[in-house]
Amino acid sequence: MASTPDKIDTRRRTWWDGIRPYVERAPLASLALGISSAFALTMITSTLASRLAEAGIEKKSVTAFALVILAYNLKFLWAWVIEGVRLPVLGRLGQRVSWMIVLAACTMAAAINLGLADPRVSLAHTASTAILLGIAGASFDIVIDAYRIELLEPRQLGVGAGMGQYGWRIGSAGLGALALLVADRANWETAYFVSCLFALPAVVTALIMGEPQRHREAVRAVAGRRPLGDLARAVVGPFAEFFRRPGAVIVLMFILFHKIGDTLANLTLRLLFNDLGFSKTEIAVYDVGVGFWALLAGVFVGGIMYARLGMKRSVLVSLVLMAVSNLSFAALAAAGHSNMGMAGAIGFENFASGIGGVTVIAYFSALTDLRFTASQYALISAAASIVGRVLTGTTAGALVERFGYVNFYLLTTILALPGVVLFWWMSRSGLVDRSVGSAGIAGAGDARDSAAA
Repeated sequence: MASTPDKIDTRRRTWWDGIRPYVERAPLASLALGISSAFALTMITSTLASRLAEAGIEKKSVTAFALVILAYNLKFLWAWVIEGVRLPVLGRLGQRVSWMIVLAACTMAAAINLGLADPRVSLAHTASTAILLGIAGASFDIVIDAYRIELLEPRQLGVGAGMGQYGWRIGSAGLGALALLVADRANWETAYFVSCLFALPAVVTALIMGEPQRHREAVRAVAGRRPLGDLARAVVGPFAEFFRRPGAVIVLMFILFHKIGDTLANLTLRLLFNDLGFSKTEIAVYDVGVGFWALLAGVFVGGIMYARLGMKRSVLVSLVLMAVSNLSFAALAAAGHSNMGMAGAIGFENFASGIGGVTVIAYFSALTDLRFTASQYALISAAASIVGRVLTGTTAGALVERFGYVNFYLLTTILALPGVVLFWWMSRSGLVDRSVGSAGIAGAGDARDSAAA
């Protein structure tokens, strides 16, 4: 019988039950996938920014390159290709494994191409190669996310999301450092070539783990004899399936608006620190240093919470913590320059964000249908960030100037409350359980396969 993540096991859970999933095969695979997921994004953000600065490119041109990451917000537009197009020859390895190999190769080729572009000779050519890497990297991300979700059992979604975040942090930090070291000792072209090694963990993982069984079962039940029919289903199916679910519009509203308060607050933190007179060293120690370790701790705790408390309660707790964390910045703004206050506020916010990053991502993963994992998760992840980015980029500074920092952070706390209340209502009304897709239901693939037979 199929069951949601909150109904998988009614036995008394121990702390070991929460920690054990971290050493299971699928979550460990998520760690490797996370490392590769950081590859393209790191190369077109921090690494490229360092290269452009070294080349003497003016600051406004350097920051304009950040627009390249818009490909990650638009990736749902072409996710259907990865979902519905079967690759010749390699397709025998499975839909996910074959696309993993091809898109890893494309991303590596795009990274090498960017490395060969000299911004001092042609900034336009560098920009075009960066855009190509952005598109390739976003496409690589589509199949990585789908593979991770389909590889994990519903009970592992929280830990898998956490391990993916650990992998992303390791990959981003390791790749950023490696690229700078190689560029300093050789050149940027060599640095970009060596950095391609970070795309390999996902490929090796896919070859070892093989095509996810849950995806095979779901696709087998609906596969048609005509390729055009399968392709049409890949384009229309993800949207049609999602909006046929009870309360789909309400769930979409939660996805769109649940993180506005948190995003608003985080966008202005460096402005707050500067106006409070914190030095660059203090910001590096407390914002970067304390924040990094607090986030890692939050990710670990988030995985355990998801395993012990179940999906609904862990998500609700994380939403409350993320909302309350904004109050710590209101307190810091009221207190003024205080190293202990900054450490406490940053530590609490990153700890809460680490927990929320695990539980909320796990919930979003559970929302997908195993027949359309790539397309639906690409759409959900884009929807979860695009509203916050647009609103914060156009209103945050003006709100700070109008209300001051203390009232601004109180406002961000208030803006976070509707998401908390909405999810609480969704949980109490049973909408969370009814809206979960087959990726979040234990035995869903088996049930559908049996029904088809």
